[in-house]
Amino acid sequence: MAIPLRADFDGQMTRAAAKRSKDGSQARRLLALAAIYDGATRTEAARIGGVTLQIVRDWVMKFNALGPDGLIDRKAPGQSPRLNGACRAALAAMIESGPTPAIHGVVRWRIIDLCQWLYEEFKVTVAKQTLSRELRAMGYRKLTARPRHHAQADGAIEDFKKHFPPAWRRSPKTRPSQSDIEIWFADEARIGQKNKITRRWARRGTRPSAPHDQRTASTYIFGAICPMEGKGAALVLPTCNTEAMNLHLAEIATEIAPGKHAILLLDQAGWHLSSRLVVPPNITLVPLPSKCPELNPQENVWQFMRDNWLSNRVFKSYEDIVDHCCYAWNKLIDQPWRIMSIGIRDWAYRF
Repeated sequence: MAIPLRADFDGQMTRAAAKRSKDGSQARRLLALAAIYDGATRTEAARIGGVTLQIVRDWVMKFNALGPDGLIDRKAPGQSPRLNGACRAALAAMIESGPTPAIHGVVRWRIIDLCQWLYEEFKVTVAKQTLSRELRAMGYRKLTARPRHHAQADGAIEDFKKHFPPAWRRSPKTRPSQSDIEIWFADEARIGQKNKITRRWARRGTRPSAPHDQRTASTYIFGAICPMEGKGAALVLPTCNTEAMNLHLAEIATEIAPGKHAILLLDQAGWHLSSRLVVPPNITLVPLPSKCPELNPQENVWQFMRDNWLSNRVFKSYEDIVDHCCYAWNKLIDQPWRIMSIGIRDWAYRF
């Protein structure tokens, strides 16, 4: 027995829907059903649609259930996913917590390790390629880990960020208005002939090479940046001590805008906190928590300079090292937007 078409449509309405449609297959099916509304047999409708009677029956059922939208081709649902919500939640928690070497036998998760863990916990067999797609869909990527000091105190970074503004505003000599303050970050980098080799693009399956010197001549860049203003101050000096730091402080003082006061954040190296430091009157030193280099964006500046301008080189002499250091720093200073992009930290300006 033929299934009747829904009564809220007629031939004219169905043809109008076919005319509006931008999907050729949907329009063809609507015209076949319009013929049935106008009194044609199901066999004639099948001839119009170029299909069998069974398919016309399927069209009628979809049309009755969803109207014209039911005649649009949809992507087949395919095989149901192997991981359900509980599996994904447990997998995310395991990735966030990381492996326990004594239990899992690895110090970092690989795809194959996670496949094995899923089988042991949920008896679910997942291919590496499938799990890789699942992890990417969950927002995970394989990233290079950021170094963290092994002796860093728990919560030291968060506590410093939270209490940073009051820490220096309590000082009577640093009570200018917010608009008169410049936030600076300072650090030192050793650049030498025994240089670093960075990652580089190469054809898959090859092992690219880079020049690597074994000599030991080196120098130091004393660098400081003011991210909000996109400016910096640096000196290239042969030693890293209190006298060199005094020279650097004097150089920073010349770059501070007239009438402004600089809050200079630096780590707790001995030459940063020495009683023999001569601190200019327009600078206040604020030491960062010990073993927390993540708080100092100057560290990211060094990484950027090494990756782009100073690594993969062979320096001919000490003078050649100094020349390249000066060139790299001056190139950075010529790109204030780069200093802003690398150095600005929201927590430092939340006062």
